Amino acid sequence: MVEDQDIKKTGTTTVGLVCRDGVVLCADKRVTSGYLIAHKKYEKVVQVTDNIAVTVAGTVSDVQLLVKLLRAEVKLKDLRSGRTTSVSEGVNLLSSMVYHNIRKFSLIPGISHFVVGGFDDEGFHLFDVGADGSITSIDDYTSSGSGSVMAFGVLETLYHDGITVQEGITLGAKAINAAVQRDIASGNGIDILTITKDGLKKVLSKLVSVKIEA
Repeated sequence: MVEDQDIKKTGTTTVGLVCRDGVVLCADKRVTSGYLIAHKKYEKVVQVTDNIAVTVAGTVSDVQLLVKLLRAEVKLKDLRSGRTTSVSEGVNLLSSMVYHNIRKFSLIPGISHFVVGGFDDEGFHLFDVGADGSITSIDDYTSSGSGSVMAFGVLETLYHDGITVQEGITLGAKAINAAVQRDIASGNGIDILTITKDGLKKVLSKLVSVKIEA
């Protein structure tokens, strides 16, 4: 039988922001296995295609497999259709995978939660794909993971209409930092990716380590 401490989970705090000139995705770097910090440099903001990126939360093996499958399915869809898959099409593909993944019998719970950002001919988009496969279109901000409660407190207070991507980077970092200060499953650093008319760009990847000198 698989025990809980053997299952690696991203624990996590991820944040997605809709800005006037793009989308900002942020996440911490910690992976936990029970009470053990199993990884301190895990990237939870992942580029899927040239126009779509996701943040991941949940069981590590499940989110890794689902991202691989999504990349493959979108690439096949592009080849068959002769056009670039839209963000909503990509989100629907992902939600279908998540829906079936959580409902299959397994000794390890197939929990996965994604925040999806992207751009296409219709503009910039942000979606929340819940662990049950549900899709929520986001027009301001969202957060996922164990530290989301703390992150939402910052976002509720400081987010405003017309926020720019540059302001969104600062706000996203503040939201992640608030979670890192209080959530034991979040920490060790931050990754931030922006989605603008210039494409997808990793604008920050920072490690934070605390060492006690003997």
